[in-house]
This record gives sequence, structure tokens and C-alpha cells, in this order.
Amino acid sequence: MNCMKDEPRQFVDTNVLVYAHDASAGFKHQVAQQLVASLWESRSGCLSLQVLQEFYVTVTQKVNKPLPAELATRIISDLGHWTVHLPTVDDVITAIAIQQRYKLSFWDAMIIGSAYALHCEVLWTEDLKDGQSYEGVKVVSPFTT
Repeated sequence: MNCMKDEPRQFVDTNVLVYAHDASAGFKHQVAQQLVASLWESRSGCLSLQVLQEFYVTVTQKVNKPLPAELATRIISDLGHWTVHLPTVDDVITAIAIQQRYKLSFWDAMIIGSAYALHCEVLWTEDLKDGQSYEGVKVVSPFTT
């Protein structure tokens, strides 16, 4: 999926995708579903291979009502139409630098590095500080009111 003209790229972290497909998540489910739908419509959604991997494990094993593997696979196949970052060794090196600079977990640094590599303006997540910018990518929690 290529972004529509003039639409800024927006990176979606695993937790937001999980909430979008976890009906037991209540308010967060509704908000995440709306966000993901709007990103489909604007064709501005981005993610990484890491997000797809984490999504599969979480929705099939860790949520209250796990999804069947076949459904999770279809969702991942659909999300493959978004702009997907496939990290390289250089991206891992960049993530280590981000981790050291900002004192983050390595996995959060990989997410930030992927958003940066895809030239995303926004990183949708609840795992990092809302409003904080890393490498020019602004963290936004869709769940803050």
C-alpha cells in the first residue's frame, strides 16, 4: 500500500493492532479499530516485520479470547498491503544507537528505528511516552483523552 499523496506516514505498534482485533479490550478496541480503519482509508499505515510477528503471537496466544491461526494469518496477509519495514543489520545497529541514546528497551528502539526508516511522522503506541519525539518521530497514544 502506497500512501495517498500528501498523507503523512503513520507507524502502528503491535499493541494498537492487537487492541483493534481484541473485542474484549472495550474502549481500546473501539479506538484502535477506528484508527486502523482510518489508516486503511488514507493508505498511510506503516508497520514492521517485528510488529507482524508480535501481533501473531499475541492474538493467538496471549489475549483473553485468542484468534484462530487462520484468521490471524488472513489479518497479517491484509496488513502486508501496508508499507512494511523489513529491518536489516544496519537497522539493528541504528536501533542499538537509539536504545543507548534514549535509554529505551531494544525492542522499542527497533520500532522507533523502523518508523524512522519509513519516514513516518507519527508512531501510534501506548508503550512510549505520549508526545515524546524520537529521531523526529512523534509518539502518540490513541487512548489518551
